[in-house]
Amino acid sequence: MAFLECNFFSDTLGLSTSMSVILPQEACRQIGQKNRTRAGRPPVLYLLHGLSDDHTIWMRRTSVERYAAPLGLAVVMPAVHRSFYADTRYGHRYWTFVSEELPGICGAFFNISNNREDTFVAGLSMGGYGAFKLALQRPDTFAAAASLSGVMDVRRFAKTGADDNLRRELTAIFGSVNGLSGGGNDLFMLAQQRAKKKARLPRLYMHCGTEDVLHQDNVRFHKHLDKLGVNHCYEEGRGDHEWGLWDRQIRRVLQWMMQ
Repeated sequence: MAFLECNFFSDTLGLSTSMSVILPQEACRQIGQKNRTRAGRPPVLYLLHGLSDDHTIWMRRTSVERYAAPLGLAVVMPAVHRSFYADTRYGHRYWTFVSEELPGICGAFFNISNNREDTFVAGLSMGGYGAFKLALQRPDTFAAAASLSGVMDVRRFAKTGADDNLRRELTAIFGSVNGLSGGGNDLFMLAQQRAKKKARLPRLYMHCGTEDVLHQDNVRFHKHLDKLGVNHCYEEGRGDHEWGLWDRQIRRVLQWMMQ
């Protein structure tokens, strides 16, 4: 595998930003790792970080490069800061950046596939929310999406899971917290709208630790998808909001995605 730290300019954000990128490389003499490439352009996973992290965190906390190598999978890890993958009310347009501009930039920079069946998205915590938001808002772009310990109910999180400082920050991102219900940032409403239209959706995977503060919201969203008849894979197990769990689960996610 090749690992790149890419610094580039975003017209959408109006500033320079960064992403970490893993690219498949055929190598038969590398000790301790199986590498694979595919005929044609490789599939790509957009792997999203959480609230307190950045684009480097998946490489620093997990073995995602080692897990991706035998799959011939490219992995793009963009920086979106504390944006909740939204076009913020009083800041930058991170939703437009990650949903529209970033795929085009990656396609221009790297020899990766732009076919739906080869394009995946996953994330943890805030990034799990972002992954499902992308899957539900852009179902024709992604073949599959995975959320690990995701913030599935952002309105409830803003009201009950945030301290005063974070609540003010979320207000700057979304505007009125009460206004989150029923809009394009509400995963419950997005899933309901897609189910009502009988829209083709990506394959969906969810996992959350049973000791995680977000566990009940993940269970609620899982039951919501069940009620809507939206096919998805839900798994849970002992664990908190921590990297030991996410390292184990991202390996499971990659195997599930590439079935």
